[in-house]
Amino acid sequence: MQDTHISLAHGNGGRYMRELIEEIFARHLDNSDLDVQADAVSLSLDSQQVMFTTDGFTVQPLEFPGGNIGSLAVHGTTNDLAVAGAIPKYLSLNAFIEEGMEIKTLERIIKTLAQTAAEIGVKVVAGDTKVLRRGEGGGLYLATTGIGVRSGHQLGMNNIRDGDAILVSGPVGDHGIAVMLAREEFGLRGDIQSDAASVLNLTKAAMQYQGLRFMRDPTRGGIATVCTEIHRATNMGIRLIQDQLPVRDGVQSVCDMLGYDPMYLACEGRVVAIIDASDADALLNTWKSIDEGLEAAIIGYIDSKTDQVIMNTDIGGERILEELEDDPLPRIC
Repeated sequence: MQDTHISLAHGNGGRYMRELIEEIFARHLDNSDLDVQADAVSLSLDSQQVMFTTDGFTVQPLEFPGGNIGSLAVHGTTNDLAVAGAIPKYLSLNAFIEEGMEIKTLERIIKTLAQTAAEIGVKVVAGDTKVLRRGEGGGLYLATTGIGVRSGHQLGMNNIRDGDAILVSGPVGDHGIAVMLAREEFGLRGDIQSDAASVLNLTKAAMQYQGLRFMRDPTRGGIATVCTEIHRATNMGIRLIQDQLPVRDGVQSVCDMLGYDPMYLACEGRVVAIIDASDADALLNTWKSIDEGLEAAIIGYIDSKTDQVIMNTDIGGERILEELEDDPLPRIC
């Protein structure tokens, strides 16, 4: 393929589209279950309970410190399965490519996507490409579907009980700030890396505890949004402890300068877990024993005595965390 940029012809169903699929997508995503000529694929899941999720990804810039939209799509989709107690097995991939996108950039992103999937052990088995007219997209949008199999006991907000502990697997807000700094907005630059990563090792470790009630990856809207969703679903309050919340100094500094709250910033490689208080220390120690959880922390507990999400501040006061209404920072997805 000699072209250097995407044209509308790459989406017309003819030779250019075939070459694009074969030389970029099929070459990098190659596996025995992928058939780019088929309209559907047959998959084996060994009669286990199937779990299914779908997601879409838009981010600017497409490449940022710690990842790109390709790795983000794989991590985001497989993490949704993992926190639901599943082992991810298969992905589908839809790519909406804007006319004029540099083909080298597209190939770099798809190569990273393929490498990320291989590291997790998930296969991309079906997909589609569409080309949008110039000005109708952000360079590249990705849409994914994920299929996995349940790996243990059933999790859900309905399991949550008064007094349960709340853990987070690592520092919060890294992804949101990394993407914002990559745009070089507000005259700021920095070396903060996105936390975009697989959480599968963390969720596998957590699933061994029968006291585990619920897990969620705090993406858009951050930890505060996870907590407000739990509050609405359970009619129980939540009490968080600010000085136990892990936030990197660089992230906190940017938040202090621009008036952002780390509680509302997106993470792409963290887990929020709700677990029986009697198992909380054990899970914390387990997470701290693996690389992905070295900076894990117990950050609060379910408190039926309040009907709000409350943060005990590090100066001895209390702050109510409301449900997110406005964007907490320029959109990142």
